[in-house]
Amino acid sequence: MGESKSGGAKTAGSQSFYAVIPAGGSGTRLWPLSRSQEPKFLLDLLGTGNSLLVDTVKRLAPFANVDEIMVVTGEAHEKLVRTQVPALPLANVLVEPSPKNSAAAVGLAAYVLAESFPDAVVGFFAADHVVSDDDAFHSVLATAIEAAKSGHLVTIGISPTEPSSAFGYIKKGKANDLSGVFHVQEFVEKPSFKDAERFVASGNYFWNAGIFVGTVQAIVDSFDKFSPALGTPLRDIAKRLLAGDDFSELWSELPSQAFDYAVAEPAAADGRFLVVPGSFGWRDVGDFASLAQAQGGAAGSEVTVVGDAAKVHPRDSTGIVVATSGRIITLLGVHDIVVVDTPDALLVTTKEHAQDVKQVVEQMRAEGLDGVL
Repeated sequence: MGESKSGGAKTAGSQSFYAVIPAGGSGTRLWPLSRSQEPKFLLDLLGTGNSLLVDTVKRLAPFANVDEIMVVTGEAHEKLVRTQVPALPLANVLVEPSPKNSAAAVGLAAYVLAESFPDAVVGFFAADHVVSDDDAFHSVLATAIEAAKSGHLVTIGISPTEPSSAFGYIKKGKANDLSGVFHVQEFVEKPSFKDAERFVASGNYFWNAGIFVGTVQAIVDSFDKFSPALGTPLRDIAKRLLAGDDFSELWSELPSQAFDYAVAEPAAADGRFLVVPGSFGWRDVGDFASLAQAQGGAAGSEVTVVGDAAKVHPRDSTGIVVATSGRIITLLGVHDIVVVDTPDALLVTTKEHAQDVKQVVEQMRAEGLDGVL
């Protein structure tokens, strides 16, 4: 990690674009398919032949070549990240000694980039999201990059297709001078379903996909102003990382906070945030119900199969089956069922309870069953 930052051929101060992919977490709501050592972003969940991480890298190719992409990940996942994206330069994989939530991951990359490219524009894109319309995504991202050159921070708001309490929301304010861009009035935490219905009906709210764009300098300035408890040590950590020095002790003392809470919410209240609305088939594959939707399964009408479909034999049933064990799975007269059959663990639940898998995983961890997690 003592090598220089990616894109060494570019000149400092250029208005180039860099893409950062925070790739952390274990995807506990997708257990037992997603595990701590091989989380969902490293899996081919959609049958494309690529993991969600590789799909994300490919989606960003029109804006950032592999020298302009950085992945922030944990020590447990570094090897697989490098294996799946072998063209990534050594210095472009930033390794977190321990999980510290999204603010630390975003800030680490921003302060590393600030050492050489403070005037560049940088975007942050989750490693485990699905986009079905790449052309529409590229159009929206191009607008967000242009808007970021004003010095504002920019987020991409997903035009909601239904009321959902599974996502945070972005409330738009007045229109910006740039066509199709609005000021952010506020970021809203995950609401109740009734509030979500009200948000969608108003036409003034977007889903928060956690996609952020801004100049490197604007991002580090926002950390310095709104979250100095993170910004001050992260500046030192970035210097140590680039010098090849150990920073694990400093890292361990960082507060664990989400970027939205640490930076985005106060920055929006300070008038620093813009939003670009977008509709490009975005999905956060956070549980098995959303995985079925991302697979194209029509809710309530069929069984969606992830894995070996030849092994799954449904009759008068609906739901999703994840088949990786090689066993024959037969469904008879069950509806909205979720079956996840792996070589060492079996999950049977319903779509209604799909979000609760995380609680089961937490209970197993408390019981010392880490070997299957």
